[in-house]
Amino acid sequence: MIISSLLVLALTGGSAVSAAETKVIKFATLAPEGTTAMKVMTQLSDELADKTHGALKFKFYAGGVQGDEQDVVKKIRIGQLQAGGFTGVGIGEIAPEARILDAPWLFRNEKEVDYVYKAFDKPLSASIERGGYVLLGWTELGWVYVFSKNPINSPEDLPAQKMWVWEGDPIAHAAYDALGVTPISLPVIDVMSSLQTGLIDGVYGPPTYVNALQWSTRAKYIYSMPMAYSSGAVLISKKFFDSLEPELQKTLKEVSARHLHELNDLSRKENLEALATMQSQGLVMSAKPSAAQVARYEELGIKARRELAGKLYSAELLGKIEKALDDKRGGGGAHPSGKAKKS
Repeated sequence: MIISSLLVLALTGGSAVSAAETKVIKFATLAPEGTTAMKVMTQLSDELADKTHGALKFKFYAGGVQGDEQDVVKKIRIGQLQAGGFTGVGIGEIAPEARILDAPWLFRNEKEVDYVYKAFDKPLSASIERGGYVLLGWTELGWVYVFSKNPINSPEDLPAQKMWVWEGDPIAHAAYDALGVTPISLPVIDVMSSLQTGLIDGVYGPPTYVNALQWSTRAKYIYSMPMAYSSGAVLISKKFFDSLEPELQKTLKEVSARHLHELNDLSRKENLEALATMQSQGLVMSAKPSAAQVARYEELGIKARRELAGKLYSAELLGKIEKALDDKRGGGGAHPSGKAKKS
């Protein structure tokens, strides 16, 4: 018995941890098994277990087996789960202010995305903590495209489509309201069957996830004008996080930050590859929108974002982000928020 105990101590660097002492982070996500997101999370968990000598590890529930994101939030609140990988919809259940990152037609390119995430990290992270969670890392999902059974070539084509909207997603509702679209509200788990039965004929999402969920097999067209840049995050219950020893907290944050940063880089690359793959399989991408159409979408974006100000996020935060982007673009004159640009 003494010899076996010494052997365990040697193998774990002198700090053996019993099964009873191991803290397990039960983690749920809609991301299916086998996706890059789950591969990276598995690597994260393996390194975490190694660096904490088995004191802390993840247990995964992938592919929506714990329900939609709203269900996962409820289960974390009552302690059945401790963490989750969320899209903007789940983040909005926890920290509505952070949904500004998903605002329609806000960003023009990924450099602007990187700029806003960095510049506004403190207020966004603080909003998540106020919601009872700790941010382990942003996990961007990427540009959100519309995939449809019928061709879409302009904003005017969208109202005629039977478009899906994620149940409980005010951001997508605001975008569709601005377009004059009356969407059909459904949970994610009902989308595939609804495409098959013809209840809906259009969906939206980042290419990698539309591909992974096999929605693309029921679409024929891709609209080239993205609706938004989709945010995501790995969040852990603050109550659970605060129960950890300071050294475990530090290790969890460090390991998570490194792996989730890598995931964002991989996600951007894979979204481009997924778009190319779908086109090689026969899906048709519409022509790039004209300058006039882009300007029209940006006007619609302003309208949609104003509609949500004071409901999800504050008008003050919206104004600051819009002005920061306007300054970065070198814009002049009056800003869409109504505030003059400082010289």
